[in-house]
Amino acid sequence: MINNSIPLLGITAYSGTGKTTLLKKLIPLLSSMGIRCGLIKHSHHNMDIDIPGKDSYELRKAGAMQTIVACDQRWALMTETPESTVNLIDLINKFDPTLIDLVLVEGFKHEPVDKIALFRTEVGKPLAGLIDQHVIALATDENIELTIPILDINNPNSIAEFIVGWLEDKK
Repeated sequence: MINNSIPLLGITAYSGTGKTTLLKKLIPLLSSMGIRCGLIKHSHHNMDIDIPGKDSYELRKAGAMQTIVACDQRWALMTETPESTVNLIDLINKFDPTLIDLVLVEGFKHEPVDKIALFRTEVGKPLAGLIDQHVIALATDENIELTIPILDINNPNSIAEFIVGWLEDKK
């Protein structure tokens, strides 16, 4: 079950469109507007946040299914999932709703969550492949007419303002 106390907003686009670039601008803007953001980023590649040779890496590789690495400033939980696929609902429920106001989701484009789609013609992929019933706005630098709001992909301030309005409507 999704933790309904934290709103989710997906940022979806084809690879090379600028999802991460936009998020790196949006997160500080939203923070300056008083919105505490969490983030889930999906990767299609095998990833490891631990460093070979470090104790935590070696103990995890020795067979620990879950490992928490902690210091005074932060902690991270690594969970091995060799026989299952990553599940957005399970990941969302890991967040502490007392610490964040919004979870931004990069990737997971087929999940049934509200999304802002990003589109650039030069990426060479069709617009139709991005738009589904969960897309609440399109951020682009093209002149496109749709029944959903069109945002300027090159104006992170206006996108942040749109997100703030969307969040207020969720309350």
